[in-house]
Amino acid sequence: MIPSILSGGIEMVDRKAGQFSFADALVTVRAGSDRLGKLSSVVKWYRFEKVLKPLACESETGRPAYAPVMLFKALLLQRLYGLSDLELEEALYDRLSFRRFCGLGLEAAVPDHTTLCRFRNRLVDRGVLEKLFCELDRQLDAAGLILRRGTMLDATVIETGAASRPPREGDGAGEAGRDKDAAFTRRKGKAGSSYGYKAHVGVGEGSGLIRRVITTPANVNDTVPADGLICGDEGYVLADSAYHTHERERRLKAAGIGCGLMRRANKHHPRLTPAARRFNRAVARRRAAVETTFATLKRRMGLDTIRYVGLARAAGQVLLAAIAFNMRRWVTLAT
Repeated sequence: MIPSILSGGIEMVDRKAGQFSFADALVTVRAGSDRLGKLSSVVKWYRFEKVLKPLACESETGRPAYAPVMLFKALLLQRLYGLSDLELEEALYDRLSFRRFCGLGLEAAVPDHTTLCRFRNRLVDRGVLEKLFCELDRQLDAAGLILRRGTMLDATVIETGAASRPPREGDGAGEAGRDKDAAFTRRKGKAGSSYGYKAHVGVGEGSGLIRRVITTPANVNDTVPADGLICGDEGYVLADSAYHTHERERRLKAAGIGCGLMRRANKHHPRLTPAARRFNRAVARRRAAVETTFATLKRRMGLDTIRYVGLARAAGQVLLAAIAFNMRRWVTLAT
């Protein structure tokens, strides 16, 4: 698809994503390093196309529409590599592996950053991301990767960008630009406070896949959304003492799910018994694997900052990152 300048504008000749020219076929991918190629081969993309089909009818008038599955793949690349919208647009122009993954030929027009942003907002506003996450979960289950041994619960704070934080006293900025859905929190064992959101996850033990994810303002206690992270089909639940309540322990036992919630002292029992301390140490060793999930999301995939304003947009960023993480994990487990 070669853009041509006509009457001061750009005319795009529509071509189905994934249809490559002879020149494209001559471009080879380096053997042994084609992680995106492996991802393309294991995922059933036509299933995602069905979920995204309603969005295909919402294209802007006056120009050919990009295939929704192509835009979805582009957003996955954004989250896999921690790119901004502008950086994603530039990477789609420059990187052959990105073009191949999205189904863009060498001559194909690349969606600009505003198109990508609008498409992501449509996914959030119409609740499509949740459906895409569930579809991926079904595919992972069909591939035999959902082990259902246990679920590890944990949460991590993700700060907002500097432009969305409350202004300092006396800087004259007022409340303009502040993300009013975000909140302050203090991290245990660390000085100062953080302003942003909290990603709560339920991670499968053994597989390392994210099975549930909920985003809240950073000041929401870990135990509040915890029940929504429990799948109900796992053998047991592992979590630190912040998640332990007697009521939750009773519900887990009633459902036949093992309770691996670390015990905590209270005013009636200010000191844990030796048995409780041994239990906590055993749980801590097993649930420590969930920290690898956060390390990958933040250090390798760039989920260390919320780039958008508002809880809905922040939750969309986290959910897209969870989808990309599970796809990344799928390639690792399949090789």
